[in-house]
Amino acid sequence: MDKNQKKLIKLLSITAGVLFLITILLAVMYNPGPKPTDNVELVFWGFWEEEEAMHPLIEKYEAENPGVKIYYAIQPLKNYETLLFTRLEQAGATNEPAPDIAMIHNSWLPKYEKLLTPLPDDIMSKETYVQEFYSTALDDFTGRSGDIYAIPLQIDGLMVIYNKDLLLKAGYSAPPSDWDSFMEAARRLTIRDASGKITQSGLAIGTSRNITHATDILSYFFLQNKAEILNETRDQVVLTSNRAITAVDFYTSFVDETNATWAVYLPNDLSYFVDGKLAMMFGTSWRALEILENTEEIEFGLSPLPRLPNNEEVYYSTYWGTTVSKESENSREAWKFVEFLSQPEQLRRLNQNAAKIRTFGEPYSRVSMNKELEENPYTKALAYMAPFMKSWQIGEQSFVEGLLKQAITDIAEGGKNSTTVLRDTEQEINNKLAVSNK
Repeated sequence: MDKNQKKLIKLLSITAGVLFLITILLAVMYNPGPKPTDNVELVFWGFWEEEEAMHPLIEKYEAENPGVKIYYAIQPLKNYETLLFTRLEQAGATNEPAPDIAMIHNSWLPKYEKLLTPLPDDIMSKETYVQEFYSTALDDFTGRSGDIYAIPLQIDGLMVIYNKDLLLKAGYSAPPSDWDSFMEAARRLTIRDASGKITQSGLAIGTSRNITHATDILSYFFLQNKAEILNETRDQVVLTSNRAITAVDFYTSFVDETNATWAVYLPNDLSYFVDGKLAMMFGTSWRALEILENTEEIEFGLSPLPRLPNNEEVYYSTYWGTTVSKESENSREAWKFVEFLSQPEQLRRLNQNAAKIRTFGEPYSRVSMNKELEENPYTKALAYMAPFMKSWQIGEQSFVEGLLKQAITDIAEGGKNSTTVLRDTEQEINNKLAVSNK
C-alpha cells in the first residue's frame, strides 16, 4: 500500500468519525427526550388543606412535568359554593378569575355538571374508577351524561361521636350497634334536674337549630327507611311518600317530652359535647377535629352509625371530590394533576403532611387503602362504613338543607302537621331544582 492510499484511508476514517458525531448531535437536537409542556398554568381552589400540606405534592408534580405551574388558592368555606358557581358560570364571558381545578361536595353535581369537563377515559377509565373508589363516589360523581366529573381525595360520612367517660359510667364501652339498644343507652345517659330540665343529654337528635348535622341525620333516616327522595333526572324530590314522612316523624319524635334525650333549649350539640354534657352526637371526621381543637379534656371515640332492625347495611356519606372546569384552557393537564393527587403514594404523603398540622389527615378515598384507615382510631369507623355508604345528589345543597331545617323546626317546635309541612317544602325545593338542575 503506497502513501497516497494510506492518506486516503486515514482521511476516510476521519470523515466517517465526523459524520458519526454529527449524526449524534442531530439526534440529540431533534430528539431531546420528553418534550416539556409549554407554559401551562393551573389554578386550584381548595380549603381543607393548608399550603404546607399541599405544596410538596405540587412541587413534585411540577418537577415531573416541566412547564406546568400550579397555583393553590385556599378559599374560605363560608360562601364557597356561591362564589365557585358564579365564577365557573361567568368564566367564558368575563375576565373574573375562575379556578381550573376545584373541590365540589358529593351532593352538588346536578347543579354543576354543565360547568365541568368530564374525566378523560385515557387518564382514568371508568373501570379503574369503579375498582379504586367506593360505590358512593361513582353514584355521586357520575353525571346524567354517564361521564365521571370528580375524583375524591377523601371519604367521610356520619359517625357516632361519643364521650367515653360518660358511657363507661353508664356501663357501656361503646355505643350499641342496633337502633333500639342505641336509643335505650341514649335514654339511660340522659339526666334531668328536679324541674325536668335536661342537664346531661344522652343523644343530640330531633331538632335542627341546635344540631350541627340535622339534615344529614334526617337523610340517613331516609336511607334507612328506603325512602326514594330524588328522581332519576335529579330535578325533583319526593318528600310526601309514606316512607319519607315516617322518617321525618321518627326524627322529630326524639324531642317529645315522654321520650326526649334532647331539647330545644339546649345549646348547640358541638359546644355541649365539648362542655362534657353530651354523651353522643352525630358528626364527621372534620367535626371530630373541631372537638380536638376546642378541648383536651374530653376523651371521645368514633363508632359506626346504629342500624334499624332487619335493615340492609347502609350509611350516609358526605365528602368532597376534585373536579375540572369546562372553561379551563388546560383541562387535560388539570385532570392529569387531579389523577396524580389521587394516587396512593400522594394520598399517603398528603395525609402525613396534614397530620403534622392537625391530629390526623383526610381519610383515604381508595378502596385499596381501607385497611390503612382501620389502623387509625379516628378513621376506623369510616373504614367499616365506607363500602356501604350512599348519599343523594340534590345539587342545591344549601338551599335544600335550609328548607329541611325549617321543616324540622316547624314540626318539632311549632307542632305543625308533618304531611302539610313536607308538601310545602317539597314544592319549594322542586321549583328551585327545575331551574338549577336542568
